[in-house]
Amino acid sequence: MEAVAKLNNCPLSPRKMRLVADQIRGTNVNKALAILKFNQKPSYSKYVEKLLLSAIANWQLKNNEKVDEETGLVVKSVFVNQGRTLKRLNPAPQGRAYRLRKRSNHVTLIVDVINNDNPNENEE
Repeated sequence: MEAVAKLNNCPLSPRKMRLVADQIRGTNVNKALAILKFNQKPSYSKYVEKLLLSAIANWQLKNNEKVDEETGLVVKSVFVNQGRTLKRLNPAPQGRAYRLRKRSNHVTLIVDVINNDNPNENEE
């Protein structure tokens, strides 16, 4: 049974957030937390790390179980959509103004248990 966690209006660029999200898609939750802890983009990965911990807590609450190595809990899917864009003006030479676009994003993370007990289950 899957659990979902959403983060709306995160004040960071969606293009850069997708780079962090792509690294943890399909991995075990313990491995994903380790990847996020030692990521090259710490300001982006701290938001995704908190979101992953929230999704794990949602899964524990839903299933009345603790997460350990035997549960097989993985990041089933994570996707980043563009949020609203704040438009600001930046002063430029000779009385002009340049437009500054401050982008935000929405992140959705889904965790689920993947059972590999019977790999030929779907073929029958």
